[in-house]
Amino acid sequence: MIHFAFIMVLIGLFAGIAGAILGIGGGMIITPILTLVMGVDIKYAIGASIIAVIATSSGSTIAYLKDQVLNLRVAMFLEIATTVGALAGALLTGILNPKFLYFLFGALLLFSAYNSIRKLRSKQEVLHRADPDRLAEKFNLDSSYYDKATKQTVDYQVENIPGGLSVMFGAGIASGLLGIGSGAFKVIAMDTVMKMPLKASTSTSNLMMGVTAAASATVYYFNGSIKPHIAVPLALGILVGATIGSRIMQRMTAKTIRIIFIPILFYIGIEMFMKGLR
Repeated sequence: MIHFAFIMVLIGLFAGIAGAILGIGGGMIITPILTLVMGVDIKYAIGASIIAVIATSSGSTIAYLKDQVLNLRVAMFLEIATTVGALAGALLTGILNPKFLYFLFGALLLFSAYNSIRKLRSKQEVLHRADPDRLAEKFNLDSSYYDKATKQTVDYQVENIPGGLSVMFGAGIASGLLGIGSGAFKVIAMDTVMKMPLKASTSTSNLMMGVTAAASATVYYFNGSIKPHIAVPLALGILVGATIGSRIMQRMTAKTIRIIFIPILFYIGIEMFMKGLR
């Protein structure tokens, strides 16, 4: 039992570091490892991944808030769309064909991966428009942060608020209907659609995922999916890992983070396409 707990802590440490850097919560890392490597039942692996997302969010958000990297106003805006979408997804269960959503979101992920490759070739991570977005100005969504990698203050504009809300509403539907995590979609909504810098996008995603996961954790607890001997050591490892990951992320360049993130987008996109074909 002690040996198992120690392995869970190490898995959590790795997932926490990766999740904090990429804004994906660690759930997509933990579930495959627990089921394929550790032989844990998928039901308990998903329950543990929900706790993992909350722990990643808790561990990293404190650091991101302190250093003012995440955009709290954007997080509040997009979280409304995600929550409404999740409720709609739950209501559409048995009505809407899931295969259509797998194809649609698979295509969105692959497009985002392609767009990220284009951004790698660009010399500028942030582009400033001559005419700022009216909605972003009205709700004071434009922001700035100090980039510890480049040692410069990054001022950025937020664009296409309706587009970002639409992506997050769709991601909420997918989450409620298909039971998938929406961390990658949160980053897409901000980085690809709303033209926010990648560091601001991943850190804001971390905050939002914790809110979303906390809302569903109660359901998983009462249906017996959360096993303390799995979730507790994982959460401890993740809290430490997320704190470390949030520090590492701020020392990394946006280009390096994007290079790591692109293969993950391709992988999830292809996986969703394959599920649509089955």
